[in-house]
Amino acid sequence: MRVLVVEDDELYRSVLISTLVRWGYEIIAVDSGEAALERLAGDDPPNLVVLDWMMPGLSGPEVCQRLRASPGPRYTYLLLLTARHKMEDVVEGLEAGADDYLTKPFEPSELRARLRSAERILDLQEKLLESRRELEVLATHDPLTQLWNRRAILEHLSREAARAQRDQTSLAVLLADVDRFKEVNDSRGHLVGDRALCEVARRMSAALRPYDLLGRFGGEEFLVTLTTTAPEAATVVAERLRAAVAASPFSAGDAEFPLSISVGAAVTAPGASGDTEKLLHAADAALYCAKHQGRNRVCVAPLDWDSSPAATAARTGGAAPSGFPS
Repeated sequence: MRVLVVEDDELYRSVLISTLVRWGYEIIAVDSGEAALERLAGDDPPNLVVLDWMMPGLSGPEVCQRLRASPGPRYTYLLLLTARHKMEDVVEGLEAGADDYLTKPFEPSELRARLRSAERILDLQEKLLESRRELEVLATHDPLTQLWNRRAILEHLSREAARAQRDQTSLAVLLADVDRFKEVNDSRGHLVGDRALCEVARRMSAALRPYDLLGRFGGEEFLVTLTTTAPEAATVVAERLRAAVAASPFSAGDAEFPLSISVGAAVTAPGASGDTEKLLHAADAALYCAKHQGRNRVCVAPLDWDSSPAATAARTGGAAPSGFPS
């Protein structure tokens, strides 16, 4: 484990370094509170600090206060070294943000015990952070495809819509649906269907730009948000997704069968209202048109697209159903 030693006395700093190195620690040493804050604000800072109280410039408690005022993503454990023995001094150091203290001169065995205690606490902290990260993934990702789940992708869409309205830029959404997916489930089983969905998700992810967002909208339907994207560019991205999915057959054991998607796209005018529901309705109606026109194709809703059921029925020559053919 790396330890940051902050001590202005050269002799005392040398003793600390040699002692800690002998115990197997990797040492980073500085001689002032200002240097300590600079090092802790840098990339990959150590999260265990042995800090002297009395230093020119910033004192140990002042360093503690500044660190606690702007905490980083990982917890920093602060062990304060002090020649002060009064209880009020100890309380002052702990209230400033120190986790523990040790009075000078200290016994090496006591220092080692306190460092081991710090390691246990930091290890528990890291496990808690890892558990939180795992819970965040479970809460925001689809367990089958590992894409954003419906709630998360809709939250992303709402944020992007608000940003597009604020920045006077356009926003595009794509709704993609796997063609004839019910036939796959009925003829080959749901396990093969699940594998096919994962393959569609993989191919779509590989075809998107790094800043585009892809989520599973529900069943065999996927939602893509494209920031600062005009209708022409949205068409290009949608066609790239469609081509990527249809590029090669999908193999499942001894069976091999084609995969394809139909895509409906809708784009806001620059700075238009951040009405995501209207945008999704337009993309959904465009997707229905893509299905009606033969599947494995892209349909883009124009900026003045009327996504009402009557308008959709007029475009497709019949009554618009509540859903669309797979």
